[in-house]
Amino acid sequence: MKQTDNIGGQQFLEMFAAATDWLEKSAPDIDALNVFPVPDGDTGTNMLLTMKSTIEHGFQNENDNASSVALSMANGALMGARGNSGVILSQFWAGLAQGLDNKESIDGRDFAAALEKASVVAYKGVSNPVEGTMLTVLKDASKSASLTAANGKGDLLSVLESTVSAASESVANTPTLLPVLREAGVVDSGGQGLFTILDGALRYLRGESELMQFRKPQIIASNVATTPITIVSHAKTEHEDEIPFGYCTEFLLKGKDLDPEKIKKHLLKKGQSLIVVGDDTTVRVHIHTLDPGEIFSYATSMGTIHSVSARNMDEQHQDYLEKQKNRAVPVKTSIVSIAAGEGLAKVFASLGVAAVVAGGQTMNPSTKDILMGVERAPSDNVIILPNNKNIVLAAQQVPALTEKNICVIPTVNVPQGVAALLAYDYEADMETNCEIMAEATKAVSSIEVTHSVRSCKIGGLDIKKKQAIGLLNGAIVAVQDAAKDVLYDVLEKAPLDKAEIITVYYGEDTEETEAEICGNEIREKYPHLQVEVVNGGQPHYNYIVSIE
Repeated sequence: MKQTDNIGGQQFLEMFAAATDWLEKSAPDIDALNVFPVPDGDTGTNMLLTMKSTIEHGFQNENDNASSVALSMANGALMGARGNSGVILSQFWAGLAQGLDNKESIDGRDFAAALEKASVVAYKGVSNPVEGTMLTVLKDASKSASLTAANGKGDLLSVLESTVSAASESVANTPTLLPVLREAGVVDSGGQGLFTILDGALRYLRGESELMQFRKPQIIASNVATTPITIVSHAKTEHEDEIPFGYCTEFLLKGKDLDPEKIKKHLLKKGQSLIVVGDDTTVRVHIHTLDPGEIFSYATSMGTIHSVSARNMDEQHQDYLEKQKNRAVPVKTSIVSIAAGEGLAKVFASLGVAAVVAGGQTMNPSTKDILMGVERAPSDNVIILPNNKNIVLAAQQVPALTEKNICVIPTVNVPQGVAALLAYDYEADMETNCEIMAEATKAVSSIEVTHSVRSCKIGGLDIKKKQAIGLLNGAIVAVQDAAKDVLYDVLEKAPLDKAEIITVYYGEDTEETEAEICGNEIREKYPHLQVEVVNGGQPHYNYIVSIE
């Protein structure tokens, strides 16, 4: 039995290392808590990757000071955060580290106070917090921990027991707060993941490490009966138009009383791929804009600008394509992309991808397949675009298997992959490109038309097996018997008022004639849009549509 009244930083780290192993056992089950009738849930995977990074950074700190170790773990969580669930989990760790500031060791009261801080920070980190998610589970768990500590049970084991108990009840209650969960008959996957982490920490503290090797975590059942409820799906309505080219504008701004957030807010609508970092005396700005003069004018009104650069990205992109075609000319960074279908492979190749790995839905490439593509790439710096949720994890294993410098941008669909490629800055370093390419994926909307793999009821839609279903940015919003009718339905719900370009990639099971008819009808209905129809040849999806 481990000493549990008061623990140091290294035992705190070991406790959550055991919790990460516990989470890994149930990550596939957490992924399966997916309210959509398509196999693309990845919450468990995202949380696991975030926790692995958390623990990895923690072990780099050999100090037994609890505050120091918690800070290292928080930094690791931030660096390794994946998906919404991973980002929220990283905010949990940031708050926990703040709550443990200046603590040599941790007792129950310290942990309860840190959990409260973690809840506050996690809520602040989400622009529109939703109840019935892992935020609620964290809030309920922290309240229970604080109540236990306040009632005189200040030992860590008692506090953690009440924390886990409250988390379990809160997870079971999530369907009462989120109708979409109640309709699907599942609990919130992020909440389940957080419960599993806390439960693993408790089991370690009880001295159950050996038993944990032969058991699996509990997947909590909903405490409400499944009843039909009409749900209105709300898709995003505000999207920035991605400007693929123009001038890559960078500079250092030096002055007094600078406000990076205010500068970022002002520049948000002046271009794309915006990055603003710094403090009140020095701010670095990176932005893709058609008018760098306007940006410079604004900056010089607040101070002096240094290390100024405004590069023509149209010329850079052409240079990049030429260098990729001529392998004798070295390139700083190569890009490896995953794509299903000959048409999509040609699209990515035309955009300068060094190697295209075959794969997609139901035909995920292995880590070895992706690694072979990386090794074929003509540079030591390689960016990987998975372009599918189910491939992200395999791609993220590659860095450990090669001596090359790898960056995985977790693109979850083809439109995001294309947007990332168009944002590539040939003259920028790899780190900057990874940032701007990842940012570019946020500025594109996607439509996917496929067929349901099972009958279900979701979002007020009665879906029969094999019916055509339409997803807008991952949310199912339409169902019809014919794929083209679903496409039209989803377009009516899409944010087209600010869009300029629609690219329709039609799949291997879709006739070219039908796709061209769809393209013509979209042009007639939306004359302000430039509509392109491309033979993607992708399996399973009749249409994949990019809205920019």
